[in-house]
Amino acid sequence: MATKTKTLHDAFYETLKDVYYAEKQSVRALKKSAKAAEHEDLRSAFETHAEESAEQVERLNQVFEIIGKPARAKTCEAMQGITSEMEEDLEDFAGSPAADAVLTACAQAIEHYEIARYGTLKTWARQLGYEDAAKLLEQTLEEEKKTDALLSQIAEQINAEGSEAVEETEAAPRAKAKSKG
Repeated sequence: MATKTKTLHDAFYETLKDVYYAEKQSVRALKKSAKAAEHEDLRSAFETHAEESAEQVERLNQVFEIIGKPARAKTCEAMQGITSEMEEDLEDFAGSPAADAVLTACAQAIEHYEIARYGTLKTWARQLGYEDAAKLLEQTLEEEKKTDALLSQIAEQINAEGSEAVEETEAAPRAKAKSKG
């Protein structure tokens, strides 16, 4: 039996299923991250983006409708890897001064993956003539970019605060050693 030649339509649908899974996982990861975050701005960003991501899942449902295919998730190995790494980091760094910095980095890994996927899907939707789908995907892509920029801004703040705390912690033993010397 001859196998059917795969087309861009097939690639679009498979990638759409992949990002559908990824987005649902993202909602779960964001809710968990919001509970773990110590920094108020970071917690708020996670909570806000979790709500936004739930809306993005609904947009993906609309895209499935536009292309006339059932909304199905396909296990996304990339998202499983990123969320697994996030789980490890949450455990390894829990309660440490670096916890929020690590949490932010993990969240940005998710955002960067989603930005790449939504960019691809938007381009393919246009090439395939799904202009309404492309508009929905573009809206989500812009939200993901905005969230990434916000996380970068929060990360700079968290990292600066963390550096100051480290300097103070490291300065105390040096000052104590000098006073003995």
